[in-house]
Amino acid sequence: MTENQEPKRKRVTAETMAAKQRDISVSEFFAKNRHLLGFDNPRKALLTAVKEAVDNSLDACEEAGIVPELWVHIEATAPNRFKVGVQDNGPGIVKKQIPLIFGKLLYGSKFHRLRMSRGQQGIGISAAGMYGMLTTGKPVKIISKTSSRKPAHYFELQIDTKRNQPEIINGKGEGEDIPAGEKGEKYIADHGIEWVAELNRGTRVTIELEGRFMRGRGSVDEYLEETAIANPHVTIHYVDPEGIPITYERSSTELPPEPQEIKPHPYGIELGQLVTMFKETSTSTMSQFLTSSFSRVSSGVAQKICEAAKISTRSNPKRIGRHEAEALYNAIQNTKISAPATDCISPIGESLILKGLHHRVPGEFYAAATRPPAVYRGNPFLIEVGLAYGGSSPAQKVSLDTLTELLAESDARSLRQFLMTTFDGIGSPGAEKILSEAEMGPRQTPSKLTKDLIEHLHAAMKNVNLSEGQTMQVLRYANRVPLQFQPAACAITQAVIANNWRAYGLTQARGQLPTGPVTVMVHMASVWVPFTSESKEAIASYPEIMKELRLGLQAVGRKLAIYLNRRNRFRQEGERREVFL
Repeated sequence: MTENQEPKRKRVTAETMAAKQRDISVSEFFAKNRHLLGFDNPRKALLTAVKEAVDNSLDACEEAGIVPELWVHIEATAPNRFKVGVQDNGPGIVKKQIPLIFGKLLYGSKFHRLRMSRGQQGIGISAAGMYGMLTTGKPVKIISKTSSRKPAHYFELQIDTKRNQPEIINGKGEGEDIPAGEKGEKYIADHGIEWVAELNRGTRVTIELEGRFMRGRGSVDEYLEETAIANPHVTIHYVDPEGIPITYERSSTELPPEPQEIKPHPYGIELGQLVTMFKETSTSTMSQFLTSSFSRVSSGVAQKICEAAKISTRSNPKRIGRHEAEALYNAIQNTKISAPATDCISPIGESLILKGLHHRVPGEFYAAATRPPAVYRGNPFLIEVGLAYGGSSPAQKVSLDTLTELLAESDARSLRQFLMTTFDGIGSPGAEKILSEAEMGPRQTPSKLTKDLIEHLHAAMKNVNLSEGQTMQVLRYANRVPLQFQPAACAITQAVIANNWRAYGLTQARGQLPTGPVTVMVHMASVWVPFTSESKEAIASYPEIMKELRLGLQAVGRKLAIYLNRRNRFRQEGERREVFL
């Protein structure tokens, strides 16, 4: 072989290639692609773990008819490492289900049910535990009680990502039963198991993970505060990593109406799903199949569908061929069928939206609107909008100590960027006002400010009138859960920007959020929220959803316009009286 001659490439046979191929478990896939589930950076990972645990607790309490009370505790165990504990007063979990719920991805009761719930996919809490195991090597710890007279169940487990199966570490692979009464309390104390002593039932999950705790926008603090707004029946006891306790008290003891499970609507079924349903059905005739498999299909509607498809109502669904299935699918789309029932969704309601806003958002005027239920792809959904006008900017409520901490933790490159990304409602004009008042340059690095400069900045934030340059704060919710990331990709933000707020007395530049001391809360309730990704951070822009968002925003906009017009009229009358006095 000469020097310039390349070595001959070795040929690989089909048999050799086949030997390298194997199944990939869902947990193995998400372990390598954890960013899809919201674990793409340490700060977001900490928030996602808290969010998934809180969502599960709220769903369990409400389904059991219990007014929820939650304990959220975040403890720093090492630099950039935290122990997250979330406990509820719910019904508890039976022993055999605990390892599967917390140690297996895509396992749960919600995916196959068409009814409103916070969780949908059976991924969240087990993915949080998997992230904790990958970053710290520590197992997830779960303790659950179903009654004061029955033993508590305690598990330490982790996910076997190759098989997507739970691996129980304690109790010789079977977990441990902790006896009821004083003996059990002593066992819990002796073994350092965390539990709120006064509770006779409920579940606590503890996950140690790599994370980053920061305050401000996109933080755990903000998530819990926004959760309290959309869930006024919940009390949350929160202890942050600095040991500071905060309690978000409930403003109502009224539980939301229990959503009912419904069958899929024919308009939401695709051809492939229909073929699969034919194979799996236990019915013997096409009429029975249609009436028992779908909502809003009576025997009369089933007959119309079969006549349009030229198929007998007595034909066997299991023997339907490909062309007949397609004819039946087209007949379904062309047959008039009533919209699905809406008792499968549970709106917050205008009165409770107003209570939640009053309780958490300062303002001088409040309004709310709940739209009638609508349908996208056969799935019922409902839009609710709340609005608060007036009140101070979040930047003007921050203490000097908190501002010092936020500046030290910030990764923003400039003070201007820090102000705009840390505090909701501060746009470019507001940031410029604050910096001008403080006589500071916009390009100064936040983490390098001296104590004197921080005090100057804090005073400027308190003294500057931000109401004119303040940007509208948008609180987005899906099934009562706050959405804190990817606002630009979300249908809610797009609908708010597209709305003509100038008609309602606010200032708005083209393609931008309106300015003014306004907070808008938008909630979408549905049996299946169309998120843009598995991390559940933004809602997809279906035309039906965009239409309902627009109508809901216009409804509260009209109420705001009436208030502003009345206020301006009173002001003008007062000015005229002063002229003649």
